[in-house]
Amino acid sequence: MNQQSPSAVKVITADPGAIGLFGLAIVTLVASSQKLGLTEGLSYAASWAVFLGALAQLFAAIQDAKHNNTFGMTAFAAYAFFWFAMATNWLMKMGTFGPELASAVDGKQLGFAFAGYLIFTLFMTIGAMETNKVLFFIFCLIDILFLGLALDAFGAPGFFHDLAAYAELGIGLLSLYGCGANVLNVHFGREFLPIGRPFGIFKARP
Repeated sequence: MNQQSPSAVKVITADPGAIGLFGLAIVTLVASSQKLGLTEGLSYAASWAVFLGALAQLFAAIQDAKHNNTFGMTAFAAYAFFWFAMATNWLMKMGTFGPELASAVDGKQLGFAFAGYLIFTLFMTIGAMETNKVLFFIFCLIDILFLGLALDAFGAPGFFHDLAAYAELGIGLLSLYGCGANVLNVHFGREFLPIGRPFGIFKARP
């Protein structure tokens, strides 16, 4: 009787995209509520940033690495560390780490970080064109978010703060849809909720 060697056995793992999108959805909904003036303060937002925005997406990144999915791993990991940093920045601003750090914050430093993330996200948006249309439009909204955040941090008119807030709300809602579609489409074995085919511009459609 032939036996397969352990290295020849293919291990199948679940697609982590749903939990990654869920983490992104929840943290952006909470953060946008503060930007839009629907809620106040950042104390609760910081915890959602750590556990949903950061840890959930970091978990998805690690699982995507096991799938040899460079695009998904890079995207989820980059945004996971973004939310780790944002939660830490909020805690600094609120004086959690002492008055010295709180008094020395310079919002323009955030502007440079947001600008860097904008450039990164523009590249990822091109890549998202060959995933599905829901993910592509999420990345488009993330582009708008970082554009608004960067300009707001550099002292641009308040319009850009509002632009970032509404883009962030859109990210949250569309990510929830993407999460639900990811789970139900796999669960039912068919396209229960449409996510849109890749554009097929840079890669041939399957």
